[in-house]
Amino acid sequence: QAQLVEAGGGLVQAGASRRLSCAASGRSFSSSAMAWFRQPPGKEREFVGAIDSVGGRQLYADSVKGRFTMSRDNAKNMVYLQMNSLRAEDTAVYYCAAATVGWAVRIASVYNYWGQGTQVTVSS
Repeated sequence: QAQLVEAGGGLVQAGASRRLSCAASGRSFSSSAMAWFRQPPGKEREFVGAIDSVGGRQLYADSVKGRFTMSRDNAKNMVYLQMNSLRAEDTAVYYCAAATVGWAVRIASVYNYWGQGTQVTVSS
């Protein structure tokens, strides 16, 4: 059974860095675009970033551009989200997702595998 498991969340101070990881198992996702979404408390889920199947093209939400970076290691079936200069407004549950296509997209409906999420809380 294919699944995605996020790790690396926790409580961090504003201005600090944190790296989230997403471990895929049950099947290879090397042909799938991968993405991170997040859901801040009391708000709708929102797109954070996406990376294509070979890691050559990435998309980011304007709110994280220049601070967050995605990477992937297809040999290890892993995806990462490096978060720098964290802000209080980055507080959210972060979800890893795998797409039905190989190119990076922002639309949640294209992603058919989702992890359970990891909480990131940024204290100001």
